[in-house]
Amino acid sequence: MTGVPLSAYLVLALVLFCIGLYGALVKRNVVIVLISIELMLNAANINLVAFSKFGVTPSITGQVFSLFTITIAAAEAAVGLAILMALYRNRKTVNVDEMDSMKH
Repeated sequence: MTGVPLSAYLVLALVLFCIGLYGALVKRNVVIVLISIELMLNAANINLVAFSKFGVTPSITGQVFSLFTITIAAAEAAVGLAILMALYRNRKTVNVDEMDSMKH
């Protein structure tokens, strides 16, 4: 039985990162932008785990760094949603284009 090659993991991570980058740069809804950032972080996690498994000296280092990234992503999502709710109360919109000034 053959395993999945490293190139398959890298292509999957590339596709996820490109989708996340497209969503973060093009979409106007803040929730979609936050989800796109999460996709980019997950692509980085796939790379960390893949290189940890297929690296020159396979070890658990990639999995440990991946856990730190997941922790940071959870904190980013919580803080991002809290900021989004505060902005929605003031502006009554979740559109990125309408949140560019500090005045009310």
